[in-house]
Formats: sequence, structure tokens, C-alpha cells
Amino acid sequence: MPIKLFSWIKKLFKKKRMARIGIYGPPNAGKTTLANRIVRDWTGDAVGPVSHIPHETRRARRREDITIEANGRTITLDIVDTPGLATKIDFHEFMRYGLEEDEAKRRAKEATEGVIEAVKWLEDLDGVILVMDATEDPFTQVNVTVIGNMEARHLPMLIAANKIDLPEASPTRIRSAFPQHTLVPISALEGENIETLYDEIANRFG
Repeated sequence: MPIKLFSWIKKLFKKKRMARIGIYGPPNAGKTTLANRIVRDWTGDAVGPVSHIPHETRRARRREDITIEANGRTITLDIVDTPGLATKIDFHEFMRYGLEEDEAKRRAKEATEGVIEAVKWLEDLDGVILVMDATEDPFTQVNVTVIGNMEARHLPMLIAANKIDLPEASPTRIRSAFPQHTLVPISALEGENIETLYDEIANRFG
């Protein structure tokens, strides 16, 4: 085989990467909305339903072989949409959304199990997209704990400052809180700045 052809093939395969990426963050930050956006943009499909009720995602949902092309790179992702992380889950929180007590207790139990499952998934991931609500104070116990956990595991991480379509959003507040990590302001719902996120996914995980 000619050296130039061998070099070209080697370079081609080097550009392709397979990565299992987890989407993490607190409840209602927009994790499933972002997972749906990524999967829909590249396959036309979706991951799961979105709800205003916290902890609607109570089991990790995985979509395999999502191939994206950005920044001259091709990366094939396994997207894992994880339950919202919380330090405490109270069934009364569900009752405030109109659920009966038995249903609220069942959901709280499932949500707690989901958090445990989400933490276990960290063992099998190549990187994490941490979704934060740009309208909220970033200095929460959940955000600080999650970031500390990712750093301890040396997992590549990208922060998606979500909901910039809302007037009260302040992604700069998140950037100031965690300046050591790459941050992309986005609206997963509207698709705003999503191309920049794909570029950073290719850079960070590709």
C-alpha cells in the first residue's frame, strides 16, 4: 500500500471517535430537552417526554450511535439522559403538582433510585454534559457536589448554561462560578447557540 494512501486512511480513522456521554444536572434544568434536541437534530427521533414536574425522568435513558459532524470531526455518541440529581427528594414536592399521596410517594421512591442509578453510570462514561439552568443561582449543593464528583473522576466535562431564551438568564453568573470548565450558553428548547455546543462536543470528546 502506498505510504500516502496509508497515511490518509490512518488520518481518516483517527478523526472518528466513539464516546458515551452522560447528560447530568439538577431536576428541570433541561436535560431531556437537550437530549431530545441532540438526537432529533442528528436522527430525527427523540429520547423521551419532557414535563414541568421535577424528576419526570426517573430512569436513565440511552440512545446509541448518534453521529454528529462538527469542526471537521465526526464523533459517534451514546447519549445517556439521566435522572435529575438531588440531595433530597420529598414526596410532598410531587403533591404540590396535584399528585395523590400514593402516587407522589411512588415517584419519590423511583426518583431516589434514579439518582443512585445516575451516579453508577459515571463508571461507564467517557464524558459529561452538565446542564445548568441559567436563570437559577449556580451555587447549589447539587451543582457543587456534581462538579466535585466529575473532577475527582477526571471525567471530561462541558457545562451547558441552558434557558438563555428567558430574559432572567445569566450564563455569565455560571461562568464566574465555575471558570475552570468550558461553558456554552444555549437554549435547548429553541435551539439557540446549539451549533456552538456541537463544536465544543467535538472538541472536548472527539
